[in-house]
Amino acid sequence: MSVSRELGIIVYGATGYTGRLVCEYLNTQYGVNGKVKWAMAGRSKDKLVAVRDELGIAGDIPLVVADAENPDSIKEMVGRTQVLLTTVGPYQLYGSDLVAACAAAGTDYVDLCGEPAWMHEMIAAHGEAAKASGARIVFSCGFDSIPFDLGVWFLQQAAKEKFGAPVPRVKGRVRVMKGTFSGGTLASFKATMAAAAKQPEMINVLMDPFALTEGHSGVEQPSGMAPVYEEDLNSWSAPFVMATINTKNIHRSNFLLGHEYGDDFVYDEMLLTGPGEEGEAMARAVAADKSMANDPRQPGEGPSKEERENGRYDVLFVGSNEQGEVIKASVKGDKDPGYGSTSKMIAESAVCLLENPGNVPGGIYTPAPAMDGLLVERLQQNAGLTFQLED
Repeated sequence: MSVSRELGIIVYGATGYTGRLVCEYLNTQYGVNGKVKWAMAGRSKDKLVAVRDELGIAGDIPLVVADAENPDSIKEMVGRTQVLLTTVGPYQLYGSDLVAACAAAGTDYVDLCGEPAWMHEMIAAHGEAAKASGARIVFSCGFDSIPFDLGVWFLQQAAKEKFGAPVPRVKGRVRVMKGTFSGGTLASFKATMAAAAKQPEMINVLMDPFALTEGHSGVEQPSGMAPVYEEDLNSWSAPFVMATINTKNIHRSNFLLGHEYGDDFVYDEMLLTGPGEEGEAMARAVAADKSMANDPRQPGEGPSKEERENGRYDVLFVGSNEQGEVIKASVKGDKDPGYGSTSKMIAESAVCLLENPGNVPGGIYTPAPAMDGLLVERLQQNAGLTFQLED
């Protein structure tokens, strides 16, 4: 459902580290020629003015004052825009009223959420309201989980064309990841662990690969929690820290796509560390690393522009079927995953929803079923990502 509003996109959290990057990107990509009518939002008018001036953004870009602790201000903000883009996390602390307001008002929504227990809660609480209002609520529109979710979707479209059917088994393997996770991602991880300590039942949600498929359970999935040597890839593989959220999102995508990948679809995600003793040693070191829980970075902290520019990532997807046929694809990004690339991905997701109001009906989505090839095309044209088949 398309809604007619004063603004196209509001960036909520515009004065934060990632929010600033989103605003800088929107200004560079869309602000000059006026293709997208967007605004900056946050708790402090003075800070919004300062950031707008610091980034060299035109003074006629609207500023919206809203505070997660003031539900009335959230409702007012949501009512002004067609798409609400939020970088204000952890979402389990600051996002629930925002999702509720968007679902009720028919306002589209994108975030950077990597908090599956909260997503599970939001689906149950607001899924029907979003369907009724036409709001398209799309979680995880950053490094978790766009390269992985759309990477599997891209591979499966190619498999259907090549083999006449999707492949029931896909491996996601990170070949390169140069860059750091955001302070917001770390804060979300810590908030989730703290919540799980108080609510032990949450552990079941965190451990279940089908936690976001609303009652559907598929076949048993690989755990991906121990180092393994993979002969077909001639490499050791180690646990990948984002797998617990990405796998859930990919199974939700399959669920929302009517099990397009198959009822018995199997997916896991790991980090390639190379062959031989060196590869094994690295895989075991990665598996034993617990530093994320003790990382001191806070939301709003991040790398320098040079560090962001020098980052990159490369993810391989390997699909196979019962006939022994194999198909491979890769997704690569030209900036560090947690900041430079993520800010472009969420911005393009918001524009994609704005420019394609009738692509899907209201509901709570993951990126692939909500935006499919439309977003793949945008990301390749504008955001430095490449999707390609490999031999």
